[in-house]
Amino acid sequence: MSKSAAIRFVLDGEVVEINDVDPTRTVLQFLREDLRRTGTKEGCAEGDCGACTVVVAEVNRDGDDLVVRAINSCIQFLPTLDGKELITVESLTPNDGSLHPIQRAMVDEHGSQCGFCTPGFVMSLFALYKTNDNPGRQEIDDALAGNLCRCTGYRSIIAAAKAMYVNAAQGDDWLTQPGGAAPDRIAKLKALRRDDSLELEYHGRRFYAPTSVSELASIYKQNPDATILAGGTDVGLWVTKQHRDLETVIYTGGVPEMCDVRVSKSHIEIGAAATLTDAVPIIVEHYPGLEEMFRRFASPPIRNAGTLGGNIANGSPIGDSMPALMVIDTLLLLRCGDVEREILLDDFYLDYQVNDLQAGEFVAAIKIPLADENAIVRSQKWSKRFDQDISAVCTGYHLVLQDNEVASFRMACGGLATTVKRASNAEAALHGKVWNEASIEHACEALVNDFRPISDMRASGDIRLRACQNLLRRFFFETQGDGLETVYSYGRQR
Repeated sequence: MSKSAAIRFVLDGEVVEINDVDPTRTVLQFLREDLRRTGTKEGCAEGDCGACTVVVAEVNRDGDDLVVRAINSCIQFLPTLDGKELITVESLTPNDGSLHPIQRAMVDEHGSQCGFCTPGFVMSLFALYKTNDNPGRQEIDDALAGNLCRCTGYRSIIAAAKAMYVNAAQGDDWLTQPGGAAPDRIAKLKALRRDDSLELEYHGRRFYAPTSVSELASIYKQNPDATILAGGTDVGLWVTKQHRDLETVIYTGGVPEMCDVRVSKSHIEIGAAATLTDAVPIIVEHYPGLEEMFRRFASPPIRNAGTLGGNIANGSPIGDSMPALMVIDTLLLLRCGDVEREILLDDFYLDYQVNDLQAGEFVAAIKIPLADENAIVRSQKWSKRFDQDISAVCTGYHLVLQDNEVASFRMACGGLATTVKRASNAEAALHGKVWNEASIEHACEALVNDFRPISDMRASGDIRLRACQNLLRRFFFETQGDGLETVYSYGRQR
């Protein structure tokens, strides 16, 4: 297969082609330092604050529409823009230099004070407008969950989010802004679609973006020490925070079959490069009890780039997806060269960020069994703040009752040990018992023998264990019809 050594993407209606660039240079660095587009800000450089938010558009798989999403430019590597359109806050300015309707709404509602965070909020609102023509308060809150502001307290920014739709109803045509009419933009992006793979080399460092899973497997088998890059929401921090030089990077986002999400007769099959934004709705459709946990899973810009496969392969003991996926017997499809094997997620983690992957082997897909209609599946997250925060404790439960007796109970916990793992003693304490408060208290006592909780800046080991016990109690009360007020809806405006 032929190779290409040029990154090509669209910016303000023009094709940008870059031939000589560090493959781990971030989009933010390129904008601010190379193009002097300083509207996009650097705050945290780790995808938390949202000051660096930009929007990326690409043609959907059918080729008839645009997918428009906000991302954090501070941890997105520049080569991952290949074949896409980049939209920055400067892109929103009309030719006459007037304010874009979103910017005007921020001014009218006094949504900006110092202004440092404002471009990021504007871009998140732009993405919301492009994807939802009538959001409610919860959807507005969710869309802004990845943007932090120290000045206004958000009320006026939420008012601006509502006002931008009023502006649109009064005749502002945003459908063709920026970059011209949608069909023209689709045609331009289609022209950038590549049949060849992207391969870059810069001062001895290499970047591969294969276009098939077989090519990916071949490259990785030949370069087993390479870094596999999916959404970059973790790997990006290796560069921006740990200042690591990544010698060889293999990007999975250009492999179509690894970006697919489909439902078979027995499983939800999720390619390891499918974004959380694409994967989560299908999971929640089949497991509605996981909705709250996945809503609190990072922020929209992180979910728009990050992948379920990356979250699993990373193996962090506080990864939010793993406890729930573990208790429903999720399988991982692993591949090395032409050889594939399946392994239960329960057996995948060996030690702190050490998993069962062999040299040259990667996670190709995640296979989640379809829901058992007799089972109750839930996941709970405990963190210092509701939105955009890393868990101190995350739990997953799978419960089957027969005449109020526990026929099957599985529980997994993240944040209590060096890996996400099952609570085997608590599970045994409940098996065959009547599902009542006394049995739950017995299981809470058994949890003490399941974990030696870790202590860090988020919580002490003792507090973590107590929180885990309380979350188990909360799960019990939820199964009794109590506690139906969710963490999200409590005290919040609908």
